[in-house]
Amino acid sequence: MSLKTHAAVLPKSGRKLSVRYLAVTAMLSAVAAALMFVEVPIPALIPDFVKLDVSDLPSLLGAFSLGPVAGAVIALAKNLLNLLIEGTTTAGVGELCNFGLNAVYAITAGLIYKAHKTRKGAVAGALVGAAAMGLFSVPLNYFLVYPAYATAFGGMDPIIQAYQIILPSVDGLLECLLIFNLPFTIVKGLLCALLCFLIYKPLSPILHGRKR
Repeated sequence: MSLKTHAAVLPKSGRKLSVRYLAVTAMLSAVAAALMFVEVPIPALIPDFVKLDVSDLPSLLGAFSLGPVAGAVIALAKNLLNLLIEGTTTAGVGELCNFGLNAVYAITAGLIYKAHKTRKGAVAGALVGAAAMGLFSVPLNYFLVYPAYATAFGGMDPIIQAYQIILPSVDGLLECLLIFNLPFTIVKGLLCALLCFLIYKPLSPILHGRKR
């Protein structure tokens, strides 16, 4: 059966769902890619090579409105778009890390909400998703991201020293990640969750294809 024939025999509601799914996913991916350019350093709390952004927000919106797979697709698409537009200064490692963390956040939140489609389910999904993203950031950074940065940019010592400027007592990469990156990543997830709950209802007609 050709694609054209297959599309012709799809129920009208199914075709509308497919078009809406693709359109909303593409829209949220573009917004997420744009948000990646809006980064805020917080040097008093974490080294300035780790910046705060809310580009995970669109994938959370997608996970709640379209399902956990859509959330992961948006996380992947935003990084691919960012690579095409801006390129990479980390040989793709930074983008891979961003995708991995964002995907864990969106999939976890989306699965919990899919099982409990209530406001409490959404809140629980966002909270657990933020915690899961924070916890996953520790092994991901420890075993992949920071060793790659150390190889490319002159060793691990400059990285540790950047943390010691803020807290001189820290000793070793794992301690830095547990004290700084873990809570930072969780707070980032909670911030995206808060924004999601503030804007989800006004955006609901667009996300779900319903008239106001």
